[in-house]
Amino acid sequence: MSNKAFTLLFLPLSLFAGLTDFKIIKEANDAYSASDYNKSIQLFEQLHKESPQLAYDKGNAYYKAKEYDKALQEYEKAQGVNEQQRLHNIGNTHFQKQKLDEAIKTYQEALKLGEDNDTRFNLELAKKIKKEQEKKKQEEEKKKQEDKDKNKENQDQKKKQEDKDKNKENQDQKKNQENKEQDKKNKEGEKDKKPSDKKQEENKKEKGSTSGEEQKKAHMTKEEQRNQKELQRLLKKLNQEKMPTMMYQAKDGKEGKRGEEVNPW
Repeated sequence: MSNKAFTLLFLPLSLFAGLTDFKIIKEANDAYSASDYNKSIQLFEQLHKESPQLAYDKGNAYYKAKEYDKALQEYEKAQGVNEQQRLHNIGNTHFQKQKLDEAIKTYQEALKLGEDNDTRFNLELAKKIKKEQEKKKQEEEKKKQEDKDKNKENQDQKKKQEDKDKNKENQDQKKNQENKEQDKKNKEGEKDKKPSDKKQEENKKEKGSTSGEEQKKAHMTKEEQRNQKELQRLLKKLNQEKMPTMMYQAKDGKEGKRGEEVNPW
């Protein structure tokens, strides 16, 4: 940014009384030229006269000392000096305070009074920076919105998974509870069952077994049935006779010879 317009307006001696003021002005100008802006401000403040030229020079000193608010105050009092330069410097002060809208407006007012390369350059620079700031702001807002949407999506997915897990847990608990209740009912049913009921169940089982034998018998051939009856008759007759005792009897105290038939009874 160009500071070409920041030049002191050497104050005419006729504005001040005495050589003392002239000496202070000279020292203030010398300090300004030596970039000792704070000293220049202190010397200017010793002058108790009010004039647009003095206010303009004090404004320049405050600007160089980066005290922009005080610089603006002095520039506002400097009406009557070179108006185009004054507006140029006011625009620069707004620019330094990052108030680009005010800077652009002031540069445009200065250019209405006459074309100036430095003012035009600063105007275009302020516009460019403002455009970049707006673009950056839009990108930040876009990213912020994307992060917000992504965060919301993650929260929705997390909540959906939590609901799913919770629903599964509830189903498992419900199923376990149903199993416990069923086991309890089964135990109570076994406990409350009467002996007669148990007997009936046993009879049913026996009956089922007998029925199975009868069905098996019904499928036997007539020959097999006759053999079965004959076998049962023989077994019955055998059971009716007295079973002999199995023992050896010795003859004359001697054991029977090998090969001799020995009657076991």
